[in-house]
Amino acid sequence: MHRTKTFLLMFSLIIVFMFFGGMIAGEDGIVMAFIFALAINLISYWNSDQLAIKMTKSKPLSEAEAPEIYRIVRRLSQNAELPMPDIYLTPSNQPNAFATGRNPEHAAVAVTQGLINLLNEDELEGVIAHELAHVKNRDTLISTMAAVMAGALAFLARMGRFRMIFGGRRNNNGAGALLQLVAIIFAPLAAILIKMAISRSREYIADETGGKISGNPEGLASALEKMERYSQGGQPMQVNEAAAHMFILNPLSREGMAKLFSSHPPTAERIKRLRQVK
Repeated sequence: MHRTKTFLLMFSLIIVFMFFGGMIAGEDGIVMAFIFALAINLISYWNSDQLAIKMTKSKPLSEAEAPEIYRIVRRLSQNAELPMPDIYLTPSNQPNAFATGRNPEHAAVAVTQGLINLLNEDELEGVIAHELAHVKNRDTLISTMAAVMAGALAFLARMGRFRMIFGGRRNNNGAGALLQLVAIIFAPLAAILIKMAISRSREYIADETGGKISGNPEGLASALEKMERYSQGGQPMQVNEAAAHMFILNPLSREGMAKLFSSHPPTAERIKRLRQVK
């Protein structure tokens, strides 16, 4: 199933890019869009972990800097029968975390400084177990590729806008200008739809699997409560919007379009389900 989803995402990126490329620049745009989409697919597949790390400006976290985090990750990885992932620190005071990598052998888990500061050990275990559940369930490749696709489509829209403004009168008359305008409007919408294609159910499943890995679903439930309270009063994280769906909670503003198109299920419902686990 995960292989099928990955192939569909890669194929969808090529089709969408060729469609918008053709609208913006005709036959030449189709060819260039195909080459560009193919390159993005190959790069995002083989380097999904490092792409996500760069998109979130995360840095390697050494065991000397965070022995407690390493102890927790090492124990939970053994419980989940997973290789020890690389560990990163995301520079933000907002409590949050994400996992990435094309498979368990090339996985990484990133936590924010705010998460380390806010949560106690049981709660940290709950959050890290949730992220390891994404690794175990092989959600991370699809999640990262969707982030890369959303970012690439947003870039395509910017190219179309640039071409429309600076492409000269020949490119901005009649049907050609109309097609460019349509591409500029709908390329960001396509990015949003791709992020929405990441099923909200994956978070519920990762919550349940994470509770089994840690042996303490209440730890994650308590962590989510604290993180949700912080997000309601704290500042949104300064992170690439295309990568927002990778985090355990939406790191961006909950207002307006960001709220409407959130890729995360309601936190209250997640907490309720965790506390029903026996």
